[in-house]
Amino acid sequence: MTSKERLMWQSPIAPGLSWYQASVGERPEYPAMDGSKTADVAIIGGGYTGLQAAYTLAKAGVGVVLIEGGRFGDGASGRNGGQFGTGQRAYPEEMEAEFGFERAKALFDMAEHAKAYVLDFARDHQIDMEFMPGQLNVEHKRGTEKDVRKSVEIFTERFGYPHMTFMDRAETTERLGSSRYYCGTRDVGTGHIHPLKLLVGLAKAAKDAGAALFEMTKAVSIRQVGGKTIIDTERGSITANKVLIATNAYIGNLEPITAAHVMPIRSFIGATVPLDDFPEVIPGSEAVADSRFVVRYFRKTRDGRLLFGGREAYTADSPRDISSHIRRQITELYPALNDVEMTHAWGGSVGITMNRQPYAREVMPGVISVAGFSGHGVMLSNYCGTLFAKSVLGESSELDLFKDLKIPRFPGGQWLRSPLLVLALSWYALRDRF
Repeated sequence: MTSKERLMWQSPIAPGLSWYQASVGERPEYPAMDGSKTADVAIIGGGYTGLQAAYTLAKAGVGVVLIEGGRFGDGASGRNGGQFGTGQRAYPEEMEAEFGFERAKALFDMAEHAKAYVLDFARDHQIDMEFMPGQLNVEHKRGTEKDVRKSVEIFTERFGYPHMTFMDRAETTERLGSSRYYCGTRDVGTGHIHPLKLLVGLAKAAKDAGAALFEMTKAVSIRQVGGKTIIDTERGSITANKVLIATNAYIGNLEPITAAHVMPIRSFIGATVPLDDFPEVIPGSEAVADSRFVVRYFRKTRDGRLLFGGREAYTADSPRDISSHIRRQITELYPALNDVEMTHAWGGSVGITMNRQPYAREVMPGVISVAGFSGHGVMLSNYCGTLFAKSVLGESSELDLFKDLKIPRFPGGQWLRSPLLVLALSWYALRDRF
């Protein structure tokens, strides 16, 4: 690890060394911007959304300049749980109740397009993102079996998704290696990945396509003059015809409309040593997500480690000892793992919206902001990046499905927004226990 990386892991954006970083090796470094630039399209944010947009545009011959305030992968794209999921954040029946069947089906299909896009992209660019198939969604409360069975029927019969099956308590226990959940679903049409390996490969693809990529170059303001948008940084400015804001949870004070609709919350993950002595823990190596509002998400890596994410309360800070919180939750499900060594523990910020639906808006003339994937972004953020690019190229209007969603502002204004969010999510975390 370089001295620059050691400093980054001590910064608020990277409170702990992740297993992803430790296992990916030394990441390629990209230069900081030196002097002012002009571009057809400027992109702020070097995660999945920004880099996919840069790749697609540059491949089409569009002049692209992308800036990232830290290193590529220091945000959620390189530190997340790695789970694909299926569909949008809400279940199909919930979307149908809100939007009607036609629109709900279009949103569901969009997520399936996103899944296929990421898999195809990794294959085409020979990125070994360590894809492993399967996901288990499990219920932590009694009395949900009827609803879960009905949901599986809706996935299959109304939304044309045949890869999901119901698990009763016995099957759930067997597939998890834990008896703490009452029923669930098994989805063999999705899976999980090493997110930082995908990110590293994506950045390389964008560079090879001709995009100008700059790390350690933070945007400090956005202004418009004479029909152009100017992004000011401490290293010069970028003048562009169009701009994509792809900062997600790290919007800060850069752009107030996005900041009012997308809030950062902290999420934490711990990694154990390989569980060679515990073959009963998720023997099929699927990813797992439970039904809590404050979701617990966990999975086995290719080398047999347990990666476990989630906490019982949301706060704006990072605890000094992340591993103690994670170990407590692991032990609730797997008492035999109480003394298993944890090798890594880390955290990061996830961008959420009030109704957990992605946010895509024109926040200034020619300036599009895309964010707020609410923990469902491994597929969607990649796909939204390329959809933004295709909208610029006039090749697709599919991103309008998100632009048309009604995303309310968080209440409280600039100063009360964060305290109110902490109170609300702490209340939901309390409800999860009963």
